[in-house]
Amino acid sequence: MNATTSPAQTNPSRAAIDPGVRIGHVHLKVADLDRSLAFYQGVLGFELTQRYGAQAAFLSAGGYHHHIGLNTWESAGGRPPAPGTTGLYHVAILYPTAASLGDAYQRLARAGIELDGASDHGVSLALYLRDPDGNGVELYWDRPAEQWPRTADGGLDMYTRPLDFQLLF
Repeated sequence: MNATTSPAQTNPSRAAIDPGVRIGHVHLKVADLDRSLAFYQGVLGFELTQRYGAQAAFLSAGGYHHHIGLNTWESAGGRPPAPGTTGLYHVAILYPTAASLGDAYQRLARAGIELDGASDHGVSLALYLRDPDGNGVELYWDRPAEQWPRTADGGLDMYTRPLDFQLLF
């Protein structure tokens, strides 16, 4: 097996992952906890569920224990990774409705936070930006699966087109 070969390719009889598996939360290294809280709590509106002084904080939506963990354990005062290095490309935050994604867009605008991009992928509508530490953040809403674009043989036919912001309101 090489770096581009997956275990499923080398062993086609290997069973697929359980379809109920989900990615639960993200934990980010940040340089300044208060600055990150101002973004994730103050701008995006996540609720603080627990804080450990100036070292760590946990945030959620809807009373969950945490969707986002922030810590300065190895990164206090640090800089974002240089271009051309490995690391997190972006964290994706799923919104339940197009209108709630529209609310997030308005929060960003009021806070003066610029977008890196905004796309319609057929399956989803997405806003792309950077958090205060330079981490990529995607805020998105998934269209219902029955509305996803499909190829003639039934496969997904995702694309990237400019976002029509009127779809958010």
